Amino acid sequence: MLNRRHLRVKVLQSLYAYHQSNSRDIKHHEKQLLSSIDQVFEMYIWMLSLISEVISYTERDAEERANKHLPTADDLNPNLKILTNRFFTSLGDNKEYLVSLKKYKVDWSFDPELAKSLFTTLKNSTDYAEYLAKTEDTIGSDKDIIKFIFKKVILKSSLAEQVFEDKFIYWPVDREVLQALIAKTFKNFAYDDPKENHLAEISGNWVEDRDFVVNLFEQTIRFDTPYQELIAQKTQNWEPDRIAMMDTLLMKMAITEFINFTSIPVKVTINEYLEISKEFSTPKSNSFINGILDKILFELKAENKVKKIGRGLIE
Repeated sequence: MLNRRHLRVKVLQSLYAYHQSNSRDIKHHEKQLLSSIDQVFEMYIWMLSLISEVISYTERDAEERANKHLPTADDLNPNLKILTNRFFTSLGDNKEYLVSLKKYKVDWSFDPELAKSLFTTLKNSTDYAEYLAKTEDTIGSDKDIIKFIFKKVILKSSLAEQVFEDKFIYWPVDREVLQALIAKTFKNFAYDDPKENHLAEISGNWVEDRDFVVNLFEQTIRFDTPYQELIAQKTQNWEPDRIAMMDTLLMKMAITEFINFTSIPVKVTINEYLEISKEFSTPKSNSFINGILDKILFELKAENKVKKIGRGLIE
């Protein structure tokens, strides 16, 4: 699921796009922000579908082997056990999943070689051979081979990596969330009855999380000028063009949380943006941002502009 750090990253990406764009239509960019979050769930559905495509290729492979010029006994009697895999069949009957397939128009016909390549890797693996050799299977063992397909076949495939990078612009960033969603799905699918199994949710509380991202995005833009002035006052020894744009955006977002988000502890805000800076800005950004935010926070506290609800949130 998307946690608050992931949501902050989504806002950061949207703020960057906003400042790089000629359009100052906040609602348009807000819509794009929410769309980028929905695309994480779309990516999740495409991944589940690809897992199913790999398994379904078993039938096509069996047909091709049977139609060989000189088929062997194994070619004529292939082990199709995986087609009855509980996770696979339950997913195929899941209404949430089927509705999502239609919503996102999921169709792998644009790259017919991908499933073949992935199935070949699966077929040649010892894990698959051991799975086929088992005589007594449980929902647990059925999910184990699906986990193998996801982690060791698809995520290790450069072809699959390229397809997802081409289709989803934030794939490198969202990949971690995708893995969490898939892991949650394995936990959710614990029953033989498809009605009892549910897809993972993108958010634990979307109403609350949606308000968070929209308010953080809008407030950071609304107070862009005064927050820029605050930063400029504390960076007078720095040439403006030497300060990375990401650093500036991260500091503006942090200031927005200091002043406008009364339930988020100051320490949490600082730690979150310092961690994000490690991934999205320069090697020196962490200490730079920390120093500037400390000065700004000291001034805001002195002016009684940091108001938090609850003990200990302001320290």
